[in-house]
Amino acid sequence: MTDRCPDAYVELAHGLADAAGEIVRGFFRRPCAVSVKPDSTPVTEADRAAEWAMRTIIEEAAPDHGIAGEEFGTVRGDAEYVWHLDPIDGTKAFIAGVPVFGTLIGLARDGRPVFGVIDQAVSGERWAGGGGHPCTLNGGRASCRGGVDLADAVLFTTSPDAYRDGDLDALDRLRGVVGLTRYGADCYAFGLVASGHADIAIECGVNDYDYCALVPVVESAGGAMTNWEGAPVMLGTDTRVVAAGDAELHRAAVSLLGG
Repeated sequence: MTDRCPDAYVELAHGLADAAGEIVRGFFRRPCAVSVKPDSTPVTEADRAAEWAMRTIIEEAAPDHGIAGEEFGTVRGDAEYVWHLDPIDGTKAFIAGVPVFGTLIGLARDGRPVFGVIDQAVSGERWAGGGGHPCTLNGGRASCRGGVDLADAVLFTTSPDAYRDGDLDALDRLRGVVGLTRYGADCYAFGLVASGHADIAIECGVNDYDYCALVPVVESAGGAMTNWEGAPVMLGTDTRVVAAGDAELHRAAVSLLGG
C-alpha cells in the first residue's frame, strides 16, 4: 500500500466498527427479521440497521466522502475517498448463529483500497490495517505466516457452491494439492490469513464491498492479495480474489487458479 491513510480516518473506521458491532451483537441469536433480496441472497434487519448507523456517522464526520454499501447503495461514488461497507459479510452464518461472519469497513482512495477493518463483534476480534499502518488484531501486531509449502497450506473459501464451470475447475486444482481445505468462514478466513492461522483464502463472484477492506488488512500483515490473474485488485472490475501468507505461496496459488 502506497497511500498514507490519515490517522483521523483510521479512528473513524474504528468508530464505525464500534457502532455496527453494538447493533450486530444485539441481534445475534435473537429473533431477527429475514428477507430475500432480488439476487436471492438473504438480508436481515441487523444488516440494514448496522449499515445505516455507519452511514449516518460518515455523513456527519466526513460529508465529502463517498459511501458504497451493500444494503443502501452508493452516494458520491466519484469522491477521492469512498467507504465500502458490508455490515454483515456472511449473513447466512449470522442467521445460523455461527460467529464466523464479520463487518467489513474498507476505505478506498481514488479507486484503490487503502485501509480496512474486519470486525467480528461476537468473538471480539478486530483486524485493521493498511495505508502505512501495520495490521493489528485487537491492537496487537498481526502477521501472516510465511514459508509454508503449498502441500502443507490451509485453504479457505466460503462455499464450493459459489463456483461454476472454469472457476470450479480452478478451485478443484487448488484444493487438490493443499494440505487442508475449510469452508464457511467468509471474511473471517482473511483475518485468519492475516494472523497466521490460515495460508490461502479465495473467493469468486464477490463485490467491492466484499473485498475492499480485506486487501489492506492482508497486505499490511505481510501477505499478498490480488485477483486470480495475479494483478492488483481494482474496485469495480474484479470479482475473483486470492490472498496468501507470502509472495511465493501466492504465486503458486495464482498459477493453479489460472490453469
